[in-house]
Amino acid sequence: QPRLVESGGGLVQAGDSLTLSCKVSGRTIIGYTMAWFRQAPGKEREFLSRIDWNYDRKYADSVKGRFTISRDNAENTAWLQMNSLGPADTAIYYCAGTFRWGLPIAPAEYDDWGPGTQVTVSS
Repeated sequence: QPRLVESGGGLVQAGDSLTLSCKVSGRTIIGYTMAWFRQAPGKEREFLSRIDWNYDRKYADSVKGRFTISRDNAENTAWLQMNSLGPADTAIYYCAGTFRWGLPIAPAEYDDWGPGTQVTVSS
């Protein structure tokens, strides 16, 4: 079972940028679809972005143009670069992964999760 650990969260001001990292251990991420989700208090877990084994990317409309997902199989790591952050981006950010085939965007379609990292954006 792969182990995922996020890092890079913190407190920033509106308009700032932040880059989150997701380090995977336990097995290679070659062939592994990786994604980022977030969950704000009282809200459901929200899909943000996915990067497939072949580097195809998908973004939610809410972050398209502001967030960029990337991965490096040699480093067993994925990143989420976030620009133009606003208070509405405040949430716990989770990294997820799966070896299942398909184009998953629902949380239930991912098998492995990190513990999350808090991102707080002040106005």
